[in-house]
Amino acid sequence: QVPLVESGGGLVQPGGSLRLSCAASGDIFSINDMGWYRQAPGKQRELVAAITNRGSTNYADSVKGRAIITRDNAKNTVYLQMNSLKPEDTAVYYCNAEILYHGLDWYDYWGQGTQVIVSS
Repeated sequence: QVPLVESGGGLVQPGGSLRLSCAASGDIFSINDMGWYRQAPGKQRELVAAITNRGSTNYADSVKGRAIITRDNAKNTVYLQMNSLKPEDTAVYYCNAEILYHGLDWYDYWGQGTQVIVSS
C-alpha cells in the first residue's frame, strides 16, 4: 500500500491554474506537517509549500502569491492550488507528510510524484 497518492498534474498553458491533491491512507494515528516539493530536470528537489497540522503555512518565494496550500484533516489530504503558472513551474511535484501509523514510529513519507508541465 502506498501511503501517499498524488493526483492533479498534467499539461497547463502559461497563466493557467491547477490543483494538486495528495491523500494519505492506512491506519493513521496522526499527521504532522504536510507539504509539496518539486524537482525540475537537472535541479534539486525544492520545497514549494508546507502546512502544519494547525494550518500554519510556508511558501517558497518563487510561488508566493500564486500558490495556496490547504489540508483536510478529516480526509488526511493536502491540496496545492497553483495559479498564474509559468514555464519554470514545470517539474515533478511530490507530496510529503510526517505520519504516525498505529503501531509504528513517526516517519517522513513521500508520494510517487505527479508531473506538471507548463507550456503553450
